[in-house]
Amino acid sequence: MTTSSVPTDHSGTERLRDRIAEVLTTARARTLGLTDVVDEAELVAQHSRLMSPLVWDLAHIGNQEELWLVRDVGGRDPVRADIDELYDAFKHKRVNRPELPLLNPTEARGYVGTVRDKVLDVLDTSALRGNQLVDGGFAFGMIAQHEQQHDETMLATHQLRTGPAVLTAPSAPAAAVRVSGEVIIPAGEFTMGTSTDPWALDNERPAHPVRLPAFAIDAAPVTNEQYLAFVEDGGYERPELWSERGWAHRVEAGLVAPQFWDRDPAGHWWRRVFGVMAPLRPHQPVLHVCWFEAEAYAKWAGKRLPTEAEWEKAARYDPDTGATRRYPWGDAEPDSATANLGQRHLEPAEVGAYPAGASPAGVHQLIGDVWEWTSSGFEPYPGFRAFPYREYSEVFFGGDYRVLRGGSFGTDPVACRGTFRNWDHPIRRQIFSGFRLARDLGRDEI
Repeated sequence: MTTSSVPTDHSGTERLRDRIAEVLTTARARTLGLTDVVDEAELVAQHSRLMSPLVWDLAHIGNQEELWLVRDVGGRDPVRADIDELYDAFKHKRVNRPELPLLNPTEARGYVGTVRDKVLDVLDTSALRGNQLVDGGFAFGMIAQHEQQHDETMLATHQLRTGPAVLTAPSAPAAAVRVSGEVIIPAGEFTMGTSTDPWALDNERPAHPVRLPAFAIDAAPVTNEQYLAFVEDGGYERPELWSERGWAHRVEAGLVAPQFWDRDPAGHWWRRVFGVMAPLRPHQPVLHVCWFEAEAYAKWAGKRLPTEAEWEKAARYDPDTGATRRYPWGDAEPDSATANLGQRHLEPAEVGAYPAGASPAGVHQLIGDVWEWTSSGFEPYPGFRAFPYREYSEVFFGGDYRVLRGGSFGTDPVACRGTFRNWDHPIRRQIFSGFRLARDLGRDEI
């Protein structure tokens, strides 16, 4: 069963109940996998000022699950009301969290286990309908997505930590087909966002018509090989390629290449991948670049970043039928043939590795591999309504954020779809971020 319809019969409710149990179990297995592979000292350490200690993420996952599913949906007594403030992400900045009286690793593991037992009991007795919070299992889906989002954050923490490698996974696949050039997306209206996906979050709603002129968008994300040409052409030494803010950040931060890249004395480029130095794979999408770097590359290449609306139209619109799909390939859930998701690999796949996941227009790898920066700021859609709490989206609207789309190899399928919106500051690059380019069409091309 997909999560795109709300069941109205008993068998449908039981299938939904099974689906919820499955995504909760998958998320918890990943959480424990990311926290069990390091010792207690590493769990409580802050590996970067940008990130929380792993043990904070672990207990925060349990606390959010307790607040929404045990107390709100289940109406049960609190498990640990005394720790609510400790794990409120808005009350304590990441840089300050190591100084808090946090649960130690043993206590945190016990806490999340107790909460999960109660949640599964709530799931067994919930009708999964009756109000907006539980209709279609929304609250359960929201919590599964929340846990997987923190799992991706913890994966980024693993990339930032030093010391021996502790994570393993098969290498991401090589290209199956050759993908290059750009695709023209025709002018016209399409439906952006969704009003029907029961697990879509508030910033993805409501569905609304958007009319765009025709535009060109790259068939694939920018690769390491392409980005290396920018580096070797002096892209980081040419202020004319950068915005005023971007150049100031490049200078202040000392940027000379994507994060985790390193050149050896012989001139060969390497990339640190979760504690292992590996030769740069030229045909993988470039990774760990900030928005300012993507913007500078686009100017160097004579193009621009796509708007959020352009990205979504390229990902969801079928020019032959006029339909708007859930994913580039259709409405079916992602699998290993269509997208690199779910930490199945610890790196992006090469461009052309997932021809079955291409859009009808021929745009590849829009889902998975790397989050793609767009030129758009994070703003509400027309008719937006915060639900179930303002702090998920509304408090971020209008700030210094740029929208990213599509998910990465570290994003779980439950937290990734054609309408899903991510956002971050334009200086951030510890996230699994890359980009593709777009451009306006000349009159002779329209």
